[in-house]
Amino acid sequence: MVAQQPTSDWRDEQWVTGYGLFVNTLVYSYLRLLGKNDKADRIHSEMSRFTITGGTIHRHVHEGLVVKHKPYYAFWSYKIHSSERFDLLGNSLAILSGIASPSRAEEMISWIEEECDGMKKSGDLAVGLPPNFFPYIKPEDPDWLPRYAIYNKPGEYHNGGIWPFVCGLYVAALVAAKKYVLASEKLVILTNIIKTSNTAKVNFGFNEWIKAQDGKPMGQDWQTWSAALYLYAVKCVETKQTPFFDEMRCSPSESKPEYKRRKNT
Repeated sequence: MVAQQPTSDWRDEQWVTGYGLFVNTLVYSYLRLLGKNDKADRIHSEMSRFTITGGTIHRHVHEGLVVKHKPYYAFWSYKIHSSERFDLLGNSLAILSGIASPSRAEEMISWIEEECDGMKKSGDLAVGLPPNFFPYIKPEDPDWLPRYAIYNKPGEYHNGGIWPFVCGLYVAALVAAKKYVLASEKLVILTNIIKTSNTAKVNFGFNEWIKAQDGKPMGQDWQTWSAALYLYAVKCVETKQTPFFDEMRCSPSESKPEYKRRKNT
């Protein structure tokens, strides 16, 4: 698997140490797209370490995350260390790419929606889309870093902000899991989110990220990744397909000619 240094992936204000889920689901996906299926399979087999099955119960993680058997993949893992917090981007890619089995994907989506309902009741979430990361890291938690007090407060930025591009991939993951009604509902909410702006009166702000607790746009407007993944989510919901990922979820034993051609190249 691919190891990384802290703040070296898309999160420039959050530590991911060692083997990060997002980076490895990304590598797995492009290996499959390029037909490097043997290498992709090796990464897939090694990713069992992202499955938290027990061990120390971290008291700083809320009760919904301390059950021994969880449907999602860990945020990161390195030797005896790991983070039990939930990474929406990495897990959405795990569903889309087929790393997560259909049964696991279904359990994961149910878990996400239940957790979001709980965060709404507690006041930690004000909109109908999941934060990019939760539970939020708080100042009293052992994984809190001093810089977070300025750049990465709970429910903001990488520490639980709502990122439209990540939610676009979550909508696509719902389509991949055949949760078509839920995907349509989330797309409507995402449409309302990407209309908001913090700098001008425009029809579509395509803001970078939204504060989880009040739904206010807090990042930069007119972000290409917010627009691009929104359009991708729309296409997925319209066609009930996930372009680029549909073929990827096929196993080598399936008889799709496209997969066979790729495997032989």
